[in-house]
Amino acid sequence: KITAEFVGVQLPEALHRRLDVADFATPVKLIDASSASGNARISVTPTGDYEYMAYQTDQTFTISVKPISAVELERKRKDKFQYTGEKLSLNFQDIEVRSVLQLIADFMQLNLVASDTVRGRITLRLQNVPWDQALDLILKTKGLDKRKVGNVMLVAPADEIAAREKLELESQRQVKELAPLRTEYLTVNYAKASEVAELVTASGFLSSRGSITVDERTNTLLLQDTATNIDEVRFMLEQLDIPVRQVMIEARIVIARSDAAEELGVQWGIAHYEVGDDPNTGVLIQGNRGGLTEALDDPQSIEFGDNSLSVDLGVAGDQVSRIALGIFDFGEHGLVDLELSALESDGRADIVSTPKVLTADQQTAKIQSGTEVPYQEASSSGATSTSFKEAVLALEVTPQITPDGRIIMDLKINQDSVGDIFNNIPSIDTNEIETSVVVDNGQTVVLGGVFRSQEVSSVVKTPFLGDLPVLGRLFRRTTNTSEKAELLVFITPRIVNDVLAAQ
Repeated sequence: KITAEFVGVQLPEALHRRLDVADFATPVKLIDASSASGNARISVTPTGDYEYMAYQTDQTFTISVKPISAVELERKRKDKFQYTGEKLSLNFQDIEVRSVLQLIADFMQLNLVASDTVRGRITLRLQNVPWDQALDLILKTKGLDKRKVGNVMLVAPADEIAAREKLELESQRQVKELAPLRTEYLTVNYAKASEVAELVTASGFLSSRGSITVDERTNTLLLQDTATNIDEVRFMLEQLDIPVRQVMIEARIVIARSDAAEELGVQWGIAHYEVGDDPNTGVLIQGNRGGLTEALDDPQSIEFGDNSLSVDLGVAGDQVSRIALGIFDFGEHGLVDLELSALESDGRADIVSTPKVLTADQQTAKIQSGTEVPYQEASSSGATSTSFKEAVLALEVTPQITPDGRIIMDLKINQDSVGDIFNNIPSIDTNEIETSVVVDNGQTVVLGGVFRSQEVSSVVKTPFLGDLPVLGRLFRRTTNTSEKAELLVFITPRIVNDVLAAQ
C-alpha cells in the first residue's frame, strides 16, 4: 500500500471516501481519502507488480503508479545492492591479510579456514559497510576467493581454488568411467518409448559406455549404463511420462437465411366488332394478330383467349392471387377483360451445425461429415467417367494448453453445400474460416461472421405507355426480391478433467 500524509492539512468530511478504480485497467485497485491525527491521508492500494513515483508541481501532488513486467522486476532485483550483512568499520595500516580475515570471522562468528598460501599485507579504511562487502573487497584486492562448504568458509588464492575444483571434476569423471554398468528395464506408460529413447540420446544422459534399446511391443526401455546415469534417466522419465491433458472443442456454425419477394402484374385485352354500311365490310379490333385472325372466321362471337390479350404482363404461377373484371356488349359487339395478379412470399431458414472433437494437448484432430456429389466428366478420348465433388462439414483443430489454464487453438472450419448446376456439373458453395485464437477454459467466442444481402427490383413494361402516370400501371409488371444470409461461427474449448478422461 502507498500512503501519502499531508501534515497540517485538513480534509473536509465530504471528501472522506473510498474510490474503486479497478475497472480503469491500472495497477491501482482502491484509493482511500481520510484524516488521521489532524493530517490528511491518501492511501493507494495497488495489485500485481508495480512501481510508483511521487512528486509535486506547484500546488499539485502526483502519485504515478505503473505496471511492471516480470522481466523488468527480475532485472531490478538483480540491480539492487547485493550486500545485506551487518555493517562494520575497519581502519588498518599495513596489516596482515590473515589478521583482517580473523577479525571479520570473529565479528560475525564465522567458521573460517584460510589456506597456507594466503599471505600479504593490506591497508584499508572502511566506514559502516556490510561485512560481506568488506570481505569481497579484501579478497579481490589480494587475488583470493572463497567457497562455502556447509557452515565453514574456505579462503584461498583464486587460482588454487580453480585448480582444486578442476582436479575434483577430473576425479569424478574418472570414477564415472570406471563405475560398473547396470541394466534396467523402464516401462513407459503414456509416451512412446521410441520418442523417449531419442530424447535420452539427444540430451546426453548416457555415458560413452551406455546404451538404450526400445521394445515396441511392451513400450519398454532397456537401459544399460552406470547407476548415476540410470537414476538421471529415471528421474527424467518421472517428469515427462505423465498423462497429456485433453481438450473438448465444440463449434457452432449458424447460417440464417431469409428471403422475400413481391410481384404485381396485369393482363387485359379489348375486342370490338362493328359492321359498316356494306355487310361485307366493318371494323374488327382484337388484342393481337393471332386473335384477330381467329375472330375473322366468326366475328359474331368475339371471346378472349391467349391470343386475345392486348397486355400480357401477369404474374406466372399457380399460387397467385388474382382478380378479374370483364365488360361486354361494349358498342353492341365489344368486350373488355382485365385481370390483376399479385404474389408475395416470405421465407426463413436457420441451419445450425455443431461438430465436436476431443483431442490431446498439441495434437491435431479432424472431424468431417458430408456427402460426395457425382457428375459425369468426359475424357479426351470421348469416354465419360463419374467424378465426385465433396460437400462436407469439417472441423480441424490443434489445441495448446498454456500454464495459466488458457487454450491456444489453430482452427480450420469448413461448411460446404451443393450449389447450382452448370453444364451438368454441380457447384459447391463454401464457407471457410481459418484462424488462431487464445481462449479461456470454457469460454465461448465468436470467430467471425459473414453477412450477405441482395435486393433486386425489375420492371417489365410496354415502352412509353408503361411510364405514364396512373395509367402506366396497366402496361407494366414489377418484381421485388430480397435475400439475406448470415454466417456466424462460435467455438468453445473445455479442458477435460483427468479423471473424466480416464473413464
